[in-house]
Amino acid sequence: MHHTPAALPTVVIGAGPVGLAAAARLVERGIEPLVLEAGAAAGSAVREWSHVRLFSTWAEVVDPAAEKLLAPTGWVKPDGAAYPTGGDWATAYLQPLADVLGDKVRFGATVTGVSRQGRDRVVDAARERQPFTVLVRNTDGGEERILARAVIDASGTWSTPGPIGGDGLPALGERASGEHVSYRVPDLNDPAVRARYAGKRTAVIGSGASAFTALASLADLAREAAGTHAVWVLRRGISGATFGGGEADQLPARGALGLAAKAAVDEGYADAVTGFRTDTVEKSGARLVLIAEDGRRLDPVDEVIVLTGFRPDLSFLGELRLGLDDRLQAPLALAPLIDPNQHSCGTVYPHGVKELSHPEQDVYLVGMKSYGRAPTFLAMTGYEQVRSVAAALAGDHEAAERVELTLPETGVCGGAGLFDDPADAQAPGRAPQVPGGAEEAGGCCGTPSAC
Repeated sequence: MHHTPAALPTVVIGAGPVGLAAAARLVERGIEPLVLEAGAAAGSAVREWSHVRLFSTWAEVVDPAAEKLLAPTGWVKPDGAAYPTGGDWATAYLQPLADVLGDKVRFGATVTGVSRQGRDRVVDAARERQPFTVLVRNTDGGEERILARAVIDASGTWSTPGPIGGDGLPALGERASGEHVSYRVPDLNDPAVRARYAGKRTAVIGSGASAFTALASLADLAREAAGTHAVWVLRRGISGATFGGGEADQLPARGALGLAAKAAVDEGYADAVTGFRTDTVEKSGARLVLIAEDGRRLDPVDEVIVLTGFRPDLSFLGELRLGLDDRLQAPLALAPLIDPNQHSCGTVYPHGVKELSHPEQDVYLVGMKSYGRAPTFLAMTGYEQVRSVAAALAGDHEAAERVELTLPETGVCGGAGLFDDPADAQAPGRAPQVPGGAEEAGGCCGTPSAC
């Protein structure tokens, strides 16, 4: 059967902050979106860090096109100066937005492959005239193919956290030790989680905001539960920048997070081990021993929290012709702008379709996924990305190339943060960043998802 690509929907993978913003922008442009979400609700990844409070205010994490869709429904925009938790973001914004989009969003739909109809990645003939074919597995185990005029992958990186191993591979014994290894910042307000770490010795691996959060949280627990102690395992050394900008940080919440982690070490609730690149996780009775590449062995621990960043899942895009940087796994034109060796928060200028394009026409990786393994992603950056992409798909190339976003000078880095007291929710205080990003800095939106 012949299909006219223009009559087909644009498939958006992921109903997180940037995926739903993409759908809102497409609707604004008169293009039919179809959002495919593996989870059972909007912001499924965001909900997994519902206890974390963002560095960003509500004013910075609501997309303008989405707000226009929501306004006629009687939706009440939250106080723009307040700092939402991940749970707030999902329930007060993302789910209402998905509800407004209605049958344009499908839940329980996992994308397992994307290609061109009748063309694998090798075949050139009439390739760009063929619609995309999106292979989907539904919750009942059934499969279907959906044809699309374009594909916007906003699936984030939350599902693929980095491993313990210093070489980017799982450490020997890491998988076998799974019941005592976690790749998320613990919610110590959950009694079961609290019991897991109370009175225990826990290794925290990573040097970004997520690690800061875990250290500070465990220090709070140690003040109440005797015997609780953290071992902070860093692959690099400690320098003046290790704990961030502190009181000099233009984002007070981010600075406070680093200072809280520093206090955990200074007050003796955590020990720092530097230059330690884990090679092996060895069982010692009911406990675990971390062994470095250089042979050093740490004293046994009861639990390990691994916060070494995230990476994109590219497995279902294997039949597409993507142009990705060989280090960051980000689009080639974008990668030099976000290389963590060269840039920090706020140094990446707003970008759009030009930097996000691939050899395969009309396919775009957006949001946290577009940054590959690079950290420091902003929700606002993702919203600008999809505004530009939607304009390009509508043929409005002038708007697609125009920059409509001004970023704060310091940016808003990601990472996971502390769950601050409800009384502090209206002010930065200890308000943290969003989970995601690399070991060195964290990234927002693991969607990932955004800050």
